Amino acid sequence: MIVVAGEALIDLVPQGRGALAGLKPALGGGPYNTAVALGRLGSPTAFCSRTSLDAFGEALLGGLREAGVDVSGVQRGTEPTTLAVATIDSHGSAAYSFYVDGTADRLFTAPAELPAGTRAVSFGTCSLVLEPGASAYEELLRAAAAQGVFTALDPNIRAGLIPDADAYRARFKSWLPSVSLLKLSEEDAQWLGGTPHEWLAAGPSAVVITQGGDGLTVFTQDGKALPVPGEQVDVVDTIGAGDTVNAALLHGLAALDALTPAALASLGVGDWTRLLRFAARAAAITCSRAGAQPPYASELGEP
Repeated sequence: MIVVAGEALIDLVPQGRGALAGLKPALGGGPYNTAVALGRLGSPTAFCSRTSLDAFGEALLGGLREAGVDVSGVQRGTEPTTLAVATIDSHGSAAYSFYVDGTADRLFTAPAELPAGTRAVSFGTCSLVLEPGASAYEELLRAAAAQGVFTALDPNIRAGLIPDADAYRARFKSWLPSVSLLKLSEEDAQWLGGTPHEWLAAGPSAVVITQGGDGLTVFTQDGKALPVPGEQVDVVDTIGAGDTVNAALLHGLAALDALTPAALASLGVGDWTRLLRFAARAAAITCSRAGAQPPYASELGEP
């Protein structure tokens, strides 16, 4: 079982370019997209979050169930669902503004225990910023790591939600001793500061940096930096591409029986090359269609 912990929200996706394009609601949120992508790839997956009892909340749970994700541990509340309004630029890249005050996912509380058979827990995005839920997710991250559970972190920076950048950067560094796999975009890396070498020294067994259409690079504890090129595709938008990478990496590591920090550190060049190419293919498929629509296993084959 891979557990994905974090927010589920509604993306209001423009049906054209520019600020006044018509908006269509779509199921979303970085952790939510990761869970759906894992389910579509066939990984046993559970979602750990708090969702609204409103119609959007019901639709979000329906999307998880349709992907085969276990939602039995999802907390519920009467507060509204978070909304994220996307704007797509001329290159298909998405920028977001958020409506988060008083929403259900902010009131998440850490569960007493993880589901039986949990091999990994994935964290990231808004859920690690918005209090009081952020502290509860942080508590879960540290507890999982202390129990020897593999942990993955994708900070997926949304700068507009972070009131104190320096405080967040310090908090990010405090998470690293509890992180097995750190994945972040090139833009996130620049915003956070630091280097893969510094992050590896703080705790993770590997750091993967995504570079959009240029591909991905993994940095490992033995000092290697292995780049893999991106897959060429006609980009509709990039919504959910990074989340798809998260899922593909976790799914591939499970297939390699590498969901432990020691096993991750022992992967060779061949294993990493296959894994990163698999993630690049998966992200390219997501980019080729509107909204966060990650691929199914039948579209990708084995890692």
